[in-house]
Amino acid sequence: MLRVLAVDDEVPALEELAYLLRRDSRVEHVVTASDGVSALQDMVAMIGAGERIDGVFLDIRMPGLDGLDLARMIGGFPDPPRLVFVTAHDDSAVQAFELRAVDYLLKPVRAERLAEAVRRLEAVTAPVSDTGPDDVIPVELGGRIRFVPQQAVWFAEAKGDYVRLHTGDGSYLVRMSLAALERRWASAGFIRVHRSTLVSARHVTELRFEQGRVLLIVGTETLPVSRRHTRQVREQLVHQYRAGLVS
Repeated sequence: MLRVLAVDDEVPALEELAYLLRRDSRVEHVVTASDGVSALQDMVAMIGAGERIDGVFLDIRMPGLDGLDLARMIGGFPDPPRLVFVTAHDDSAVQAFELRAVDYLLKPVRAERLAEAVRRLEAVTAPVSDTGPDDVIPVELGGRIRFVPQQAVWFAEAKGDYVRLHTGDGSYLVRMSLAALERRWASAGFIRVHRSTLVSARHVTELRFEQGRVLLIVGTETLPVSRRHTRQVREQLVHQYRAGLVS
């Protein structure tokens, strides 16, 4: 089942496209955006939250960030979703296919033609794991997208509805829960040391005991371990050290 994003600045066209997509039994979920910037923000939030995006149905001529520019930005994502252009103009087909578009539909969109585009999208879409060793979190920074690799993250802190990722070259705020990140990265050696802190075991360089408290040295930071998590943290660090995950 496909999960897709539909983007068009013309509301009636967007609503019709979303309606037709939702009628297709091969499409599980449809998210809509009325401009390129909103679409980019939605994608960053969805990927950051671990949600899958299989395809983007994309208008070309939109104010601000147009469809071709948005497509180029999407192409820079790790495991980018496939593109289907939906436009009233036929003069951008060459550029669209240079961007490896799956299909190029002309408005007004016919249901049977859209169904063919969905078939093509389904044919080229393979399930992608979002929990592998090269997993990244996309972060929006003033109109730019920074991809933060899992292996670069020292630790993560809960900040309300957000998580702050701490790395050797700075920290980055992403909209997702610490619990979701813990589930996503548990197999990569990330362990909960406090109700608001998740630590990468590979970056732990020292375990300290001071006045009845347990502290971890992670990168250049010193982090407290809550009493509730102390035993579990010690056991996991010893286990992962023996497994070769901690240097």
